[in-house]
Amino acid sequence: MAETRNIVTAASLAVAVLCAGWAIYATKHADNPAAGGFGPPGMGMPGAPGAGPRAGGAPPGAPGRAAGGRPGGPMGPGAAMGGGLPVPVKSLAVSQQDLTRELKALGTAGSNEAVEITAKALNLVTAIRFRDGERVNRGDVLVELDSAQARADLAAATAALTESTSLYERSRELLPTQALSKSQFDQIEAAKKANQARVDAARAKLEDVAIRAPFSGRVGLRRVSVGSLITPGTVITTLDDTSIIKVDFGVPESDLTSLRAGLPITAQSAAYPGRRFAGRVSSVDSRVDPNTRAVLVRAEVPNAEGLLKPGMFLNIVLERDQRRALVIPEEALVPEQNRQFVFVVADGKAIKREVRIGARRPGSVEIADGLAAGERIVVEGTVRLRDGSLVRDLALDGAPT
Repeated sequence: MAETRNIVTAASLAVAVLCAGWAIYATKHADNPAAGGFGPPGMGMPGAPGAGPRAGGAPPGAPGRAAGGRPGGPMGPGAAMGGGLPVPVKSLAVSQQDLTRELKALGTAGSNEAVEITAKALNLVTAIRFRDGERVNRGDVLVELDSAQARADLAAATAALTESTSLYERSRELLPTQALSKSQFDQIEAAKKANQARVDAARAKLEDVAIRAPFSGRVGLRRVSVGSLITPGTVITTLDDTSIIKVDFGVPESDLTSLRAGLPITAQSAAYPGRRFAGRVSSVDSRVDPNTRAVLVRAEVPNAEGLLKPGMFLNIVLERDQRRALVIPEEALVPEQNRQFVFVVADGKAIKREVRIGARRPGSVEIADGLAAGERIVVEGTVRLRDGSLVRDLALDGAPT
């Protein structure tokens, strides 16, 4: 029994050593096409993987290997880099568009001309010649005051002037005969001029009893009645010229260099949803407010319909830096970290190209560098693309998406 066990043990060790050697040999010659896979050279079985030499490539239907042992064929990585079926995409030709930078601000509407109608002196109101909210023309009489005293003063001054004028004419005839001295004549002439000045002053006071519109516009609510005793500074009514609305708004000093007269603006009011009023910047203040660090800008907005009223709150959009620029849809961008790329369609392939973007606006972006006008870029289907992928441009062949 002991001898039998020794024989079995020795046989087992021999088999184990043989198996280990075979495993080492198979591992070393696994990629050797001459070895035919596993086993000694020339021991490969016909039809088995790796059997026989591969001259000029693998047999049809067998998975081959590219140079250097890299898998090839339609299922390898090369398929994603231009091989395989074309990826359906939609492209768009890059074109130049008018591009403007916008600055938004809050403004207050004011009249083109505005004044409070008041009296120059203490007097009684004898007549009111306007209705509330009425449009008046320059020179129209708005209010009449008591004119009795003014007329009496004018009559007295006119009488004194008439007398002094008659005396002056007689003295001028006597002056050549030396019946009147030169000094006496000068006194008579001075008296005549003084009486003329009194007549002019009386006439001006008489004109002041009729308060007139200084310019064409629309009057406000009247604040006096017939018989009211008014004093200098008493507000009778207001007068506004709203044919043009002046809008004042503040702009941060950081944007001061881009401000100039003539820039277009649009104004919107909550009273007219969806309505835009176009205007232009008329002037820029010469000072920056030290508290707000903003400069006051004034724009003029035509108001022929009279919809805008002084004091209204307006949302202002100032258009500046108008220029021609390359603009593409925002969905064409492929961001990678802090860089931006697009896919350019050329010769049936999608070429990945880095671009530098500029100003943005809703749905589109300016391309400052990296593209030229006329090039076609992918706007739909960028997710499935790699650099060099074959593409089928649906925008050109009219195929449905």
